[in-house]
Amino acid sequence: MGKIKNSGFENMFMSGMIQDDSDFIPIIADGDDADLKNTEIPDVLPILPLRNTVLFPGVVLPINVGRKKSLKLIQDVYRGSRLLGTVAQKDYTVDDPASKELFSVGTMAEILKILEMPDGSTSVIIQGKRRYSIREFVAEEPYYKAAVDPLNDIFPENDSEFNAIVGSLKDLSIKIAQFSANVPPEATFAVKNIENSTFLINFICSNTDINIDDKQNLLEIESLKDRGVQAISYLVKEVQMLELKQDIQKKVKTDMDKQQREFMLNQQMKTIQDELGGNPLEQEINELKEKAKNKKWSKEVAKFFEKEVEKLHRLNPAAGEYSVQFSFCQTLVDLPWNEYSKDNFDLRNARKVLDEDHYGLEKVKERILEHLAVLKLKNDMKAPILCLYGPPGVGKTSLGKSVARALDRKFVRMSLGGLHDESEIRGHRKTYIGAMPGRIIQNIKKVKTSNPVFILDEIDKVSKHFHGDPASALLEVLDPEQNSEFHDNYVEQDYDLSKVMFIATANTLSTIAPPLRDRLELIEVSGYLVEEKIEIARRHLIPKQLENHGLKKGEVVFPKKVIEKIIDGYTRESGVRELDKKIAKVIRRIAKKIAFEEPFNKKLTVEDVHQYLGVTEYSKERYQGNEFAGVVTGLAWTAVGGQILFVETSLSKGKGALTLTGNLGDVMKESAMLAHEYLKSHAEQLDLDPEVFSNWNVHVHVPEGAIPKDGPSAGVTMVTSLASAFTQRKVKKNLAMTGEITLRGKVLPVGGIKEKILAAKRAGITEIILSAQNKKNLEEIKDEYLKGLTFHFVNTIMDVLNIALLKTKVDKPVKLG
Repeated sequence: MGKIKNSGFENMFMSGMIQDDSDFIPIIADGDDADLKNTEIPDVLPILPLRNTVLFPGVVLPINVGRKKSLKLIQDVYRGSRLLGTVAQKDYTVDDPASKELFSVGTMAEILKILEMPDGSTSVIIQGKRRYSIREFVAEEPYYKAAVDPLNDIFPENDSEFNAIVGSLKDLSIKIAQFSANVPPEATFAVKNIENSTFLINFICSNTDINIDDKQNLLEIESLKDRGVQAISYLVKEVQMLELKQDIQKKVKTDMDKQQREFMLNQQMKTIQDELGGNPLEQEINELKEKAKNKKWSKEVAKFFEKEVEKLHRLNPAAGEYSVQFSFCQTLVDLPWNEYSKDNFDLRNARKVLDEDHYGLEKVKERILEHLAVLKLKNDMKAPILCLYGPPGVGKTSLGKSVARALDRKFVRMSLGGLHDESEIRGHRKTYIGAMPGRIIQNIKKVKTSNPVFILDEIDKVSKHFHGDPASALLEVLDPEQNSEFHDNYVEQDYDLSKVMFIATANTLSTIAPPLRDRLELIEVSGYLVEEKIEIARRHLIPKQLENHGLKKGEVVFPKKVIEKIIDGYTRESGVRELDKKIAKVIRRIAKKIAFEEPFNKKLTVEDVHQYLGVTEYSKERYQGNEFAGVVTGLAWTAVGGQILFVETSLSKGKGALTLTGNLGDVMKESAMLAHEYLKSHAEQLDLDPEVFSNWNVHVHVPEGAIPKDGPSAGVTMVTSLASAFTQRKVKKNLAMTGEITLRGKVLPVGGIKEKILAAKRAGITEIILSAQNKKNLEEIKDEYLKGLTFHFVNTIMDVLNIALLKTKVDKPVKLG
C-alpha cells in the first residue's frame, strides 16, 4: 500500500529533487495537454490504494511502499508496462482496505523510479497520466485489479476567464506559502515557473492542504475550469484561516527578552528529555549535589560550591564555558575535604615494619620513630618536615613507603626532578585554557584522603625558570604554620595540608634554597658497608628478583662470597640499586637456562658470576704502596659514596712553575697553590733550602683525569704530597687523610666522614688522618665501621706531616739544590 511521506506544499519542491547518477525526475511532466488526452488506459489496471493523498494527472509524487501486497504490485508493474491505477482510501487509518473502502475515481500512473532507502524501506516515484473510474474489481490477490473506464478532462480554449482563474490560483498559492513557515521558499519558485495551466491546476489541487474528501471532489470534476474555481474556494478559506491566526497572534503577542526565551526553550527541552528518559546534563548536576551532601567541608566552601553549581545551571551546555565549569565543580566534590584515614600509632609495629623493609639505617629509623612518637602524644602534625638526604639507591623513597605502611596511611610520591613551573605546585587559575589544580592537590584528590604520607622526591632538583620559582611555592606547602591554609590557584579555596606527613628526599643539600632548607629537618642516609649490602641482598633483593622472574625460593642460591664478588667487581655505589640490577641480570640468565632445560649450578660460584656478568667491571680500590716520594692517598666524597684518591707530585729542573692536572676544580687548584705557598713559608721547619722552590718546577697530578674533581677536603693530601716530593721522604704505609687547610697552617673539618671511612676500609687502609674537629663525627658511626682503623686527629699541617712522612728518605732521592 502506498503511503505519502509529506503533505501540503512541502511536496511541491521535493517531487522535483529526487535524482541519482543517471535519472532526473522533472517537476513538470513532459509533453502538453494533448499527451494527457491521448494517453490510452488498459481495460484492466492493478490498483494501488493511496493513504492520505490523491494523485492528479501530470503530477509527480513520491510515495513510501509499506505493505508486501503493494510492494509486489510495484515490482510486477515495474518489470512490465510500468502502468498502474492509483485510488485514494476513504479512511486513511485502515491498513488493509476492502474494495468498498476505496473511492471509485482515480488516476492512472506511470512508475518513474523505484528507490531502495538506507533504512530498508522502498520509495516509488510515480507520475499521474489520466483519470479513470472503476467499473468493477476483477481480482483481490496478490493485489487488487479492476476493470476501468477512462474519463476525459474538459480543457478550455483561449478563455480569458480561465486565465484569470489560473492567475488567482498562483497568487493564492504563493500567499499560503508565505504565510506558512513549513513551506520551503522553493515551493513559491516552483509555482511561479509552471507555465502549463492544466498542470498548474492539478499541481495545486494535489498539494494544497485540504482533506481527502475535498481533494477527491476536485479530482472527480471533469472541467478544468470548474476544478480551478473549486480549488480557489478551498484556497480562499485557507488564506482567510491563516490571516485570522496571524491577527490573533499579533493581538496576544508579548515581548520576551532573550533570557525568557532561552528559559522557555530550555524548559521545553527539559520536558522532551524527561519524556525520553531524563536530561543527562541535569542528572550530572544532581549527582554533584548528592556528592556535596556527604562532604565534610566548611560552611564557606559549601556556600562557594553552591554558588558555582548555580553558575553551572545558568550556562548553555553547548558553550565551551560549561565543560570548564563542570570540571571545576567535579574537582571540588572529588577532593577529600577533612576526610582522614585512621592512624595506627603502634610504635612497636612501626619498628617491626621499618626493620622488615630496611636493613641497617639505625639512626634514620630511630629519628622516624621519634617523629611518630611525638605525633602520637601530640596528635598534631605541626612538626618539622623530614628530609632524607644521601647518595642514590640507599632507600630514601622506600623509607617513606615503610612509614606509610606502618601508620596505615595512603602513600603518595611526587617527583620534583626538573620541576621549573610554579603552577605545577599551585595550579593554574581556571580562566586559563586547560587549567588544572597543582600536583599537590591532584595527588590528594587521587588518594582520597587528606592525611597521606607524601614523598617529595628529588627536592634538590627543583630549578628556577621564567615561569616562577617552584621552590618558593613549596615554602607554603612545607611550613607547618602556613600549610593549614594552602591556596591552590585552581581550587580558589584554602585547603588544609597540616595533617599530611611530608617527607622530602635529596641527593645533596647544596642546591636546596636556604629558606626551603630551613623548614626541613635533615636526616642523612649514608651508604652501606659491604657486609650490610650482603645482608640487604639476601633479605630483600634476591627474594624480590626471584619472584619477579618466576623462580621459587631455593631454586637458586647466592652464597655470601658470590654476593661479595658482585658487589666488589660489578658495582661502585653507596646504595644497592646497581647491585639489584646485577642480581636481576644473573637470575635472568638462569631463568633462560631453566626455560631451555640447560644444566646450571643451583648454588652459584664465583666462576658462574664471571660467566653470567662478563669481565669484572671495577677493580677493587686498593692502597698502591709508598715506594715513591710524592704519592699520597686522600679520601673523597662522591654522589655514589666515598672513595680513595691519589695525589702525585713530581719535580723537574726549571724556574719554580706549578702545574696542576687531573681535571681539577677551582677549589682544588686553590688548595694546591695554598699548599705550595705554605711549604715556601715553612721551608726551614722541613729542613729545605728556600732556593729549591725557584730552581725546580712542580707538577701535581690527580689520576683518573677524565673525572672532574673539586672540593677543599684534598688540602692536607696536597700539602703532604708536595712536602714528600721536596723532602724526598716517603709517606707512611696504609695511611689516608682528608681535611681542609688554611694559609696559617690550620687543618679544618670536612664532611662525608662515614663514606670516606667506608672507602678507606674497602681499600685496605689502616690509619686515617682527620681534623680534630671531625672527632665528634666518629661518635655517630657504628663501632663495626671503625674496627681495624687507627685515627690521628690533627690541628695543624705540621701535625699531619709529622705523622705522615717517614724520617728516612727514599733509596735514591732526587738531589735538590
